[in-house]
Amino acid sequence: MTHVVTENCIKCKYTDCVDVCPVDCFKEGPNFLFIDPDECIDCAVCVPECPAEAIFAEEDVPADQQEFIQINIEMNESGKFKNITKRKPALADADEWNGKADKLQYLER
Repeated sequence: MTHVVTENCIKCKYTDCVDVCPVDCFKEGPNFLFIDPDECIDCAVCVPECPAEAIFAEEDVPADQQEFIQINIEMNESGKFKNITKRKPALADADEWNGKADKLQYLER
């Protein structure tokens, strides 16, 4: 099993989760973080650190967020994105986007 970053991370990209990850399995897209499923050890320390509440264990991903399991895999397999190992500032308008619905259309791949 692995953990999955879901829709609420889009246009927020808080990186609190990155600081606590013991295996550095997060990768950074332009406006979204995702988890390398091959590196995640399923420790769950990132879950309570996410201010957007966007990280779930794969088996707990809400029904309306299931497509993010595949999105995390595809973004990882693209090879375009690098690991992020240290906290960075969130996107400038992250607090305005946190909690908004229907953000998938804004995902930059």
